[in-house]
Amino acid sequence: MRQAQRGAAAVEFALVSSVFFLLLFSVVDFGYLMWVNLTMQHAVREGARYAVTGRADLDPDPDPENLARNRYDAAIEEMKQSSMGLWTQLNTQVAMQTVDSSGTVSDLPQQSAGSGDQILIIRLRCTAHALTPMLQPFLTDGVYRFDVSATMKNEAYR
Repeated sequence: MRQAQRGAAAVEFALVSSVFFLLLFSVVDFGYLMWVNLTMQHAVREGARYAVTGRADLDPDPDPENLARNRYDAAIEEMKQSSMGLWTQLNTQVAMQTVDSSGTVSDLPQQSAGSGDQILIIRLRCTAHALTPMLQPFLTDGVYRFDVSATMKNEAYR
């Protein structure tokens, strides 16, 4: 009888541990992807908050002739600094839009953050990769795609 039980613990461990590690790594990956989403939401909110003040002092390459572009670049720089280094790891696309008095949403001209008293919408479309291949079969093309946005009203600045 003892001979028939030999190796049973190893087989049971192999079966149980594979399910355990699958669940463990899935939880770690899911937690990481949610942290990335929340961090980028924080970054876009900080960028929008910075943009609506009319400041442009964070622009890494200011152009005295184009203040709108300076504000746009400064808002992007604020988002980069607030993203805890994730900006360079993610494929990030930025879109800035405004809402007129009738409620129509329209894209702002390229490299612009709107003008005083306009409602500003900043949207980030991001793509993140999972840490392990455990979640990749459950994600479209093996990557996690998400959008984050912030809406604020531009202050009445000059």
